[in-house]
Amino acid sequence: MKDIVSKSIQESINTKQALLGDPANLESIIQAAECMVQTFKTGGKVLLCGNGGSAADAQHIAAELSGRFYIDRPPLYAEALHVNSSYLTAVSNDYGYEIVFSRMLEAAGKPGDTLIALSTSGNSGNIIKTIECAKKQSMHVIGFTGASGGKMDKLCDIMLKVPSNDTPRIQESHILLGHILCELVEKELFGK
Repeated sequence: MKDIVSKSIQESINTKQALLGDPANLESIIQAAECMVQTFKTGGKVLLCGNGGSAADAQHIAAELSGRFYIDRPPLYAEALHVNSSYLTAVSNDYGYEIVFSRMLEAAGKPGDTLIALSTSGNSGNIIKTIECAKKQSMHVIGFTGASGGKMDKLCDIMLKVPSNDTPRIQESHILLGHILCELVEKELFGK
């Protein structure tokens, strides 16, 4: 057991060191924060989507933005598209899971809003459909994926690609990236 614990911690550290060592990824993080700041400055909102653990990460990031991260400040409009379980089950049952996020985005998304789409593979069908819907609505799209970027790589305006193919290590880094974005957005908007 001890070996598994040590190995997992070391793999997480290695993934984050690789992320830190990639200047293109660091620039993408700054671009993502600037995009979000612009969205909030113009009265827009940030909508997020993901499946499974990525849904939990989407909800976590939305909570940090709409609640608070480090400082007491006015709330920012951020919402994960999956939080209404009645909607989620009804649309999945009536229309299919492939459009569960894109249908909600059609109702909630406006030009100038930002979609943050999380998929460790970059290939989740319902996430791809949601990105396509966001582009049709003139929204900005920030993608969180693993090393390859998958199909999302050519669809998103800004890509945050974790240099790993291991789902747990990717998700651990996704929440790190989400926290960094929340901190940068707070500092830029509220100057503390």
